[in-house]
Amino acid sequence: MPARLSLNEIEELSFRTLTRAGADERQAGPVACSIRRAEADGVRSHGLLYLPIYAAHLRSGKVDGRARPTVARPRAGAVTVDAAHGFAHPAIAAGLPVLAQAAREGGVAAMTVHRSYNCGVLGHHAEDLAREGLLALCFTHAPASIAPVGGRTPVVGTNPVALAVPDGAGGVGFVLDQSASVVAKSEVMLRARRGEPLEEGWALDAAGQPTTDPQADLAGSMRPAGGAKGFGLGLVAEVLASCLAGAVSSREASPFSGADPVPPATGQCLIAFDPGAFASGFSARISALVTAISDQAGARLPGSRRQQARQRTLSEGVAVEQELLERIRQEVQ
Repeated sequence: MPARLSLNEIEELSFRTLTRAGADERQAGPVACSIRRAEADGVRSHGLLYLPIYAAHLRSGKVDGRARPTVARPRAGAVTVDAAHGFAHPAIAAGLPVLAQAAREGGVAAMTVHRSYNCGVLGHHAEDLAREGLLALCFTHAPASIAPVGGRTPVVGTNPVALAVPDGAGGVGFVLDQSASVVAKSEVMLRARRGEPLEEGWALDAAGQPTTDPQADLAGSMRPAGGAKGFGLGLVAEVLASCLAGAVSSREASPFSGADPVPPATGQCLIAFDPGAFASGFSARISALVTAISDQAGARLPGSRRQQARQRTLSEGVAVEQELLERIRQEVQ
């Protein structure tokens, strides 16, 4: 029978596991909070399932558990963060107040992060900016897993893009968070771990042929969402989160999983807009847009499933498989 854990228990277990594996409090805290938020939203692939991987990477040196991110503001609207091969979460958290201030001063500002790592649920970072009253557009890249349409060799990662919109009242109107691939690679890794087949249309093998075998996909490539358009979206993220940020390319980045001890050295790019700097009435227009979507029978506002899951887990907690808890306990010992 699965155990049922509260969100507080999930965060405490995550923090304890990370610190036992070699992270200090400044690195472990934001990551444990990220795992809590992922579980609250029902994004299991970035929650406790990732905790044993984080711990293994701390022990192998893939992630520096005592890294100190360095924040700089070389120009009025430009913020840069060197994650120093630590977790992405504390690096982004260190730069967000500077980014928010720069956006309020100039109307718009951008922050890049390099020598970074998997940043968890990208939409959460965008949401943090939206709660500050800023319109957030965020990008991250990942080890290459998507080949260009017609090709076989992966060039870009699943490279998520997230948009978070403030509601004008200290909350969030909606959050759009999607990858350039048909499905997140973490879902493929989860299916591979469980020995479950993939859905039709998710993946290609090394020969460029459709496959439902997760192991064949990991040796091949993910299918981009919408064909060439999805690859194009991944390319946008590659340019901003890798090339502009000064991070390694997706082609060169070491995997976010496995025993390879080389840090991935990937990057992120977060852009923040102060709506008041551009035109009046932004909040009213967003409210009308949200209503135009949500009032339609059968339509779903982006991020609404995560919001529903968040409300449910606050009262019910999270069901966690005993096998996963045992894997995590082994990391703590």
